[in-house]
Amino acid sequence: DYDWTPSKLLKSQYLRGIDNQRILDYENSYNTLQSYSNYRLNIPNDNVSLRVSGNYVLEIYNASNELQFSRKFVVYKDLVGVGGEVKRSRDFSFINEKQVVQFSINSGSFRLVNPKKEVKVAIIQNYHWPTALYNVVPQFTLGTELVYKYDKETSFFGGNEYLNFDTKDLRAPSAAISHIEVGELYNHYLFSDRYRVNGSYTYFPDINGDFIVRTLQGIDANREAEYTKVHFSLPYSETIGLDDVYIYGKYNNYALTEENKMVLNESNGMMEGTVKMKQGFYNYKYVIERENEQIDLNTISGNFHFTENTYLILVYYRNFGDIYDSIIGVGSVNSRNISN
Repeated sequence: DYDWTPSKLLKSQYLRGIDNQRILDYENSYNTLQSYSNYRLNIPNDNVSLRVSGNYVLEIYNASNELQFSRKFVVYKDLVGVGGEVKRSRDFSFINEKQVVQFSINSGSFRLVNPKKEVKVAIIQNYHWPTALYNVVPQFTLGTELVYKYDKETSFFGGNEYLNFDTKDLRAPSAAISHIEVGELYNHYLFSDRYRVNGSYTYFPDINGDFIVRTLQGIDANREAEYTKVHFSLPYSETIGLDDVYIYGKYNNYALTEENKMVLNESNGMMEGTVKMKQGFYNYKYVIERENEQIDLNTISGNFHFTENTYLILVYYRNFGDIYDSIIGVGSVNSRNISN
């Protein structure tokens, strides 16, 4: 459904073909210290295709039927128009920290009988599902247009631009990398990061948490890029307390695991972490997991209304008698030209 609750559809109602299939399209690595295989899967393919639009989850299992990872994706039909803009919050408590997404849905010739019940929306900041807003009803309708001009209900903390590094070159360190060492694998040591929460906003381009695999030491990065150990460090602060700090980004689907958790080095007072990553350009930031399992996304990096963010607006529709939510429109707005 629109909020990722499993629908009551039978598999045969949303899937054509066989879903439990082995991935046969792969290549082994070439001339790398770390051996690996690079797999590719396209949907639809000769074995499977999707019957309806909506939310889907792709799950990948190993030969022992153990779940390795899962990814969310959506399939949509372009039946309605979505337009919007990003504005600065009018809430004086967060005027310098939050961004507000205001938008409208133009149904055109698509017939809506009871929009407040038939239509649901999801708003996603930088394709980061954990902070998505769901089920915001239209404020009012104007002909065939559903208008969402809320302030608080569609607001997001702006966050800050992601930190980044680039390991495409194994011979010479780039701007964020202090030095490179070679052992069983290549090791890229980043310069220590700092807390940005109390600083002023500084713009530098990022890719909103994403990553791009690339290498200068080969032609095909899919199979010639090395896996390197990337070393992170951040000064310990009372802000952290006894809570856990993680290196956060799309590189591992924003998961909090032992692999990307930082550890306090008492000898130098630094939080340190090492993550094995394929060569490329990466965005990341540091987040704190509190004892109550709440995730503080921006306590270390800060919140600024100037931050460049992309917002995806998904429009879901459920007709009377339907047992699932289809997606009938998608819109995208960016805060680059935020207005008051």
